[in-house]
Amino acid sequence: MEKGGTVVPRLGGVVRLGAGNPGALPVAGYAPPCLPENLGDPSFCRDLGIRFPYVGGSMAKGISSAAMAEELGRAGMLGFFGAAGLPLATVSETADRLKASLGEIPFGFNLIHSPHEPELEKELAELYIKKGIRIIEASAFLALTLPLVRYRLHGIRRAADGTIVTPNRIIAKVSREELAAKFFAPAPEKLLRALVANGSITAEQAELAALVPLAQDVTAEADSGGHTDNRPALALFPTINALAAKLQRQYGYSCRLRVGLGGGVSTPASAAAAFSMGAAYVVTGSVNQACVESGTSDTVRTMLAGTRQADVTMAPAADMFEMGVTVQVLKRGTMFPMRAQKLYEIYRACNSLDDIPAAEREKLEKTLFLAPLADIWRDTRAFFEKRDPAQVERAERDPKHLMALVFRWYLGMAAHWAKDGLEPRRMDYQVWCGPAMGAFNEWASGSFLDAPGNRKVEAVALNILYGAAALNRANFLRSQGIELRMDEIAPQPLEIAQIKEYLC
Repeated sequence: MEKGGTVVPRLGGVVRLGAGNPGALPVAGYAPPCLPENLGDPSFCRDLGIRFPYVGGSMAKGISSAAMAEELGRAGMLGFFGAAGLPLATVSETADRLKASLGEIPFGFNLIHSPHEPELEKELAELYIKKGIRIIEASAFLALTLPLVRYRLHGIRRAADGTIVTPNRIIAKVSREELAAKFFAPAPEKLLRALVANGSITAEQAELAALVPLAQDVTAEADSGGHTDNRPALALFPTINALAAKLQRQYGYSCRLRVGLGGGVSTPASAAAAFSMGAAYVVTGSVNQACVESGTSDTVRTMLAGTRQADVTMAPAADMFEMGVTVQVLKRGTMFPMRAQKLYEIYRACNSLDDIPAAEREKLEKTLFLAPLADIWRDTRAFFEKRDPAQVERAERDPKHLMALVFRWYLGMAAHWAKDGLEPRRMDYQVWCGPAMGAFNEWASGSFLDAPGNRKVEAVALNILYGAAALNRANFLRSQGIELRMDEIAPQPLEIAQIKEYLC
């Protein structure tokens, strides 16, 4: 309201419209309440059984840990356990733990595309079905696969009221429109026929499958850590959101297709921007890795706390090395990106380990592998004899594939060295990270969240959501022509107790 020629805020009260009210002051603008749980699409929270439209995305090798999923779940959000790259036994044990600790509180696991190890993808999908995991995050998929469709359609049926019930839910993470279109569409007929043929579903279930999307929810993955196409969120999200509306009309689904946004979301401002564009929910990743509940090492957490937005780069991916696929990683404090790129250049130039020039090979053995390449192959061979014997058989026929497996040893171990905090290998740490980490550090600088030990996943999440709600109210006033100074409305990090006091 205006008082003495100055616009001043006032909380609460009653506004009486019309003239003739003694002592009344003119009202300059009105900002309705905005609770964090009312951001995004309310149907998303309702369908998943959570309070806030906030998802902790999956990070491989258990970096998005069971503890993280538990903390987010108890806080009314959805957390995914990062199962990619872990033994099936570990994933199984974690499923048992989360079901016991969270009960009916929602949580999820991720299913990452494994083009070179299709059996592993199949075994993981079957494990999720067996354990009753109801939500998965499908990531890095280049095409739809039979295990993915089998998971989604397991238990599909028509309820007594005629609605189609699909117990298993997929939240797909994509950065390309053509992939989003595949997930928003019903399962491909070819894969449905294969599932009917192998007895996974009945003909009647296949008919029902043609009436529901493979994924009702798709996350537009912008410039994120790990697997990413580095797409700008301001261009990517509206495109996929418009695609969802188009396919909704085309297929006439009874459920509404929804689009969330991940990649670059780590501050109240970025979350507010996502919701203002129409995001049904937001997904965070890099910022969660820096939290105390993450499954990485204290060394990595300290490195992430000092990260700036320009301290990331692209490097060859271990799981899709031969295809030239890259992941976004931290470059500050590690030589991994440069060394991984060198391996890919050698792979492209040589047909086998024996083709590597002697001087180059010696350098690799002394600086990257710290052992003869023959010894690395021996260990790699033993690993794949247990995990996927077909890889060994192929390597013995194809020297270039053997070289790829040896080089992938370094890429894979680099992630383990970082996760385990192996100090002698610090310069070889592979730390998946996007520029959002730097943005968070800049925002948290000077606050209690500045110290790595104070970064708890619930505190980070609530601050992002609470700040986004505050900015939403401020933007409502700005849209009424009220001038606001950014230094007065920019949300500052608050302790959990303060935020919960406001939310109750």
